Amino acid sequence: MKLNKLKLLATISAFAFGAITLQAQDKTLPGDENELRVKKAGLEFPLEATARTKENSHGPYKRLVIRGATMVDGTGAPPIGPVDIVIEGDRITGVHTVGNPGVPINEAYRPEKGDYEIDAHGAYVLPGFVDSHSHVGNALWGLTGPMPSMDYVFKLWMAHGITTSRTVACGLGADYTLRHKERSDANEIVAPRLLAYCSFPTQFSQPKQAVDWVKGFKKRGGDGIKFFGGNPTVLETAIKEAKKQNLGTAFHHAQVSVTRVNVLDSARWGLDSMEHWYGLPEALFTDRVVQDYPLDYNYQNEQHRFGEAGKLWQQAAKPGSKKWNEVMEELLELDFTLSPTFTIYEANRDVMRAKNADWHPDYTLPSVTRFFTPNRILHGSYHFDWTTQDEINWKENFRLWMQFVNDYKNRGGRVTTGSDSGFIYKLFGFDYIREFELLQEAGFHPLEVIKSATLNGAELIGREKDIGSIEVGKLADLVIVEENPIQNFKVLYGTGHMRMNDNTGKVEQVGGVRWTIKDGIIYDAKQLRKEVRDMVKAAKENEAEQASN
Repeated sequence: MKLNKLKLLATISAFAFGAITLQAQDKTLPGDENELRVKKAGLEFPLEATARTKENSHGPYKRLVIRGATMVDGTGAPPIGPVDIVIEGDRITGVHTVGNPGVPINEAYRPEKGDYEIDAHGAYVLPGFVDSHSHVGNALWGLTGPMPSMDYVFKLWMAHGITTSRTVACGLGADYTLRHKERSDANEIVAPRLLAYCSFPTQFSQPKQAVDWVKGFKKRGGDGIKFFGGNPTVLETAIKEAKKQNLGTAFHHAQVSVTRVNVLDSARWGLDSMEHWYGLPEALFTDRVVQDYPLDYNYQNEQHRFGEAGKLWQQAAKPGSKKWNEVMEELLELDFTLSPTFTIYEANRDVMRAKNADWHPDYTLPSVTRFFTPNRILHGSYHFDWTTQDEINWKENFRLWMQFVNDYKNRGGRVTTGSDSGFIYKLFGFDYIREFELLQEAGFHPLEVIKSATLNGAELIGREKDIGSIEVGKLADLVIVEENPIQNFKVLYGTGHMRMNDNTGKVEQVGGVRWTIKDGIIYDAKQLRKEVRDMVKAAKENEAEQASN
């Protein structure tokens, strides 16, 4: 898509990150503020998801049996197997231990034959993954070419075992998001179960505006609200009204508002979760209120913004200090959830690694690649002159941040697994799995990582009775992989894991999710990945043809 200079400037003005504002004369339904901006900017909405096909999915079945797997149930319990899992329709109706490793299975323990069976002997089965921070779409993606289709995003998610996705901000508006949520709930499309958390407008100045907006969004069928900042009285009113309306709440405590509302403030009002880490170091300040901005700082210069953010944890209270413990204990008492999304900031400590990830050549669309490339006006495309010292600062930032998150988990706090992909060289699906590795780096045992990615995520969205663990009576949301992910999370990547085969002397790629099951429907993860590769190949060929004409 080509935009003239005036339209481009208008678009950027309309989509300034964190500035969710509207003119007084704009009239739109709650949650559709971003849809209005897409239309005003003259951008085209991405292609909607197409119907699932018999080539990539089948079921549900009256009786589906998964045979012989090693099970990781999502509760933190150790792996156990071999087990046979029985699914009737969309629910798990039996989990049967059928023997011991290294010896023949006792056939007497096995459940009766199913209408359809999966041979999972030697494989691992886990609960379907919950991405606690994702984006269905963002109009800024349309500035570098056609926006990624919903099939592209959804198939990458499902190909990596993500069966539930808490989509925050509704970058294309509530109407677009809720329409796909309904289609996913009906299993018409290849897509995770979607939770719509649309952005709360930051310009409201009166509490009544907040109440009316929250009630209106609830009436539309929304699941929750994402906050960026704004008037503290209005925010408090909105969070409390959301709780009355049984809406979830998430907060990215943007720097433009964090001196008025940090994590402790919003948690005391009843906020469910903080996103990323903004607002937490500020709650830990002991000798300042405002972070140590350089005097030429400009928030709209994103290298300023993210470069200085990399020094922020060093300005907070030290690990184990009185302030550190006081803040942590209060958040624990409030049953507060941390959704860290380590992965989305990882490029800041190693740009080269993120830029050259194995999956980009085959799985990243040309328009997405361009969006990641440094650009003064695109959010997250900010490594204009990123230095060795910037990366060193961010490595220390990660060390302190990870210590807080790990301490919080060790004291009983809830930590979830979110990706925020679509920005800063981070790709859908792949970088959700990267978050597993980063949580392990932070100090989580791999079983604690899986719990964060499954049961903890289900608890955050209030769905733990139906999803998040492998238990009789719960929905049949499962992930099957033919390697041991507890031993090595890299086997969950769609590109697999490089391993030397000592019998052949050759290097092989092993792993990748084999099957993703949602609501008892079996999705062929290999086929989904092939369909995405075909999309990327076709987009590259199309651009090459256009360039030659």
